[in-house]
Amino acid sequence: MIRLILALLLLATTATAQERRPSHCIALADSAPGLQYLHKAGYRDPLPDHTVRIRYVTHASFLIQAGGLSAVTDYAGFLGSAPFTPDVVTMNHAHSTHFTTNPDPAVPHVLRGWGEFGEGVDHHLDLGAMLIRNVSTDIRLGSDGREPAGNSIFVFEAEGLCIAHLGHLHHEPAEDQYAALGRMDVVMAPVDGGYTMALDSVMAVLRRMEASIVIPMHWFTDAGLERFLSGMEGSFAIERPGTSEIEVSLRSLPERPTILVLRPAWLRTDE
Repeated sequence: MIRLILALLLLATTATAQERRPSHCIALADSAPGLQYLHKAGYRDPLPDHTVRIRYVTHASFLIQAGGLSAVTDYAGFLGSAPFTPDVVTMNHAHSTHFTTNPDPAVPHVLRGWGEFGEGVDHHLDLGAMLIRNVSTDIRLGSDGREPAGNSIFVFEAEGLCIAHLGHLHHEPAEDQYAALGRMDVVMAPVDGGYTMALDSVMAVLRRMEASIVIPMHWFTDAGLERFLSGMEGSFAIERPGTSEIEVSLRSLPERPTILVLRPAWLRTDE
């Protein structure tokens, strides 16, 4: 009887795994094309084929649009004056500016980046045009405590691109976490230098990740942002398009790894 139960559990686990669409970011971790560059955009404009739009909304919140779907990262309950409801929101709970206890009930998919204390969570949401998954990391608690698997790096796979949002990252990922992330074309990275990680540490993480585009987030002053940029200018090109939004595709990825400085902007009714 015990052997029968174990066999049934194994069969159920295998069936669940087989139902998941494989991550192309992991499968093709050694293959990343690079051709042209990026384009300014407006979040209400129609998207060209095979293109993803990314808008920096505030703090650590980005609007990601692709294939008729929209997702918001580190959603804290407010996106601006525009009447806009995303299809998916992701959240982390290191600080209240990264989550809400009362997400809009009209949002179809609310993905929390934490589970029961120390257990983490496993998301693999396949919406066809967009696949959203997570890799759990630890967060600090107080001066010397920690919550294992309390943060999530969320990965958005759309239009052939692999887009990672590091959340409230407090430590360098381990080797198995890097492997679980796979190839990354675009990374949103916290660069505050203290509340998340020291600048030297986050710079080392970003050099290891080798993403084509890095978008700084979670910075509190321009001076702090500039310290990060000056530390990275030898490894990355630095571009300041003067906008909150870009459109990017596999064909428009820059040939040289590039830090792209976006300026946060709420979603407004007059756009």
